[in-house]
Amino acid sequence: MAKLPGAKPRIGLLGTGPWAARTHAPALAGHQGVEFSGVWGRRPEAAEALAAASGTRAYDDVDALFAASDAVALALPPDVQAPLAVRAAEAGCHVLLDKPVATTVAGAREVAEAVEKAGVASVVFCTLRFAETTARWIEERTAAGGWFLGEAHWLGSLYGPGSSSAYAASPWRREKGGLWDVGPHVLSVYLPVLGDVTAITAVPGPADTHHLVLRHSSGAGSTATLTLSAPLEAAEVSLALYGTGGRAELPRWDGAVEAFGTAVDALITAARTGEPHPCDARFGLRLTEILTEAERLAAQSAADKA
Repeated sequence: MAKLPGAKPRIGLLGTGPWAARTHAPALAGHQGVEFSGVWGRRPEAAEALAAASGTRAYDDVDALFAASDAVALALPPDVQAPLAVRAAEAGCHVLLDKPVATTVAGAREVAEAVEKAGVASVVFCTLRFAETTARWIEERTAAGGWFLGEAHWLGSLYGPGSSSAYAASPWRREKGGLWDVGPHVLSVYLPVLGDVTAITAVPGPADTHHLVLRHSSGAGSTATLTLSAPLEAAEVSLALYGTGGRAELPRWDGAVEAFGTAVDALITAARTGEPHPCDARFGLRLTEILTEAERLAAQSAADKA
C-alpha cells in the first residue's frame, strides 16, 4: 500500500555519485517542505560521507531506508536504479527516478508496472521539464501548437579531448553514450510539444554520436544529433521549433538543484492527489522504448555498411 505523505514527507536518497552529491542531496537537505530521511549507497563509506555532509543518516540496509521513508529519490545507473525502484514501490514508497529509467524495455516496464500495482506516485527527473525557464517554454510551445519541425543538437564534450568532467568516470555513460544520456532530455521536450514518436530513422556518427530523424503523432518531424564526444570547442546544446508561429529556440537554463526541488514538489503533489504527473514512470518507459529502437536501427545501419 502506498504511504501517505504527511505534512513533512520523509524522502530518502539512493546513490552517492557526483549527480547525487551535487544535485539530489543539496536539494533534499535544503527543501523546507521535506525531511531528508537518509542515504543509501553501494559504497557504505560514500553513503556515510554524503549523509554527514547533508545533515542526515546513512543506511547500510536499503530496505530499512524504505521503511523510514515515504518516498525515495534515486541517483543510480539506470539498470541499477530499475530493480531498486521496483523494491521501493513494493515497499509503498513513492519514487523520484532519474533518466533513463532503464536501458532495457523490460527493466523500464517492470518499474512502470510495479508503480501502478503498488499505487505509488512516480516522477522521472527530466531536467528541462522542471527547470523554471525551460518548463515554462515547453508549456507555452505546447499550448501554441502549429509546429512542423524540431531540430536539436546536444553535443556534449564529456569524452572530448581535454575533458575533466567528474561524470566521465561513469561506466554506464561510457557504454551507452549520448543517445541514452542526453537523448532523454531532447525527447522530454519533443514529446509534449510534437506528440509521440511514430517512426524513427537512426544512423551512427563518429564515436558515440547518433543522428535521429523522428516523425510524431502530430504529423511534425524532428531531428536530433546526440553525442558526449564532441571537442570542447564544438560543445553545444540547442533545440529549435519551426511552425506557424515562426522559430522558437529553447532558452538557456541553470539551477539543477532548484529544478530537482521542483520535481520533489511534483512527486509530493502526485502522491497526495493521486493524479499522475506527465513525467511519470510510464513516460520513462516510453523514452526507453524509443531509445532502444533508435539504438537498434543505428546498429543495423552500421552493420549494413560494414
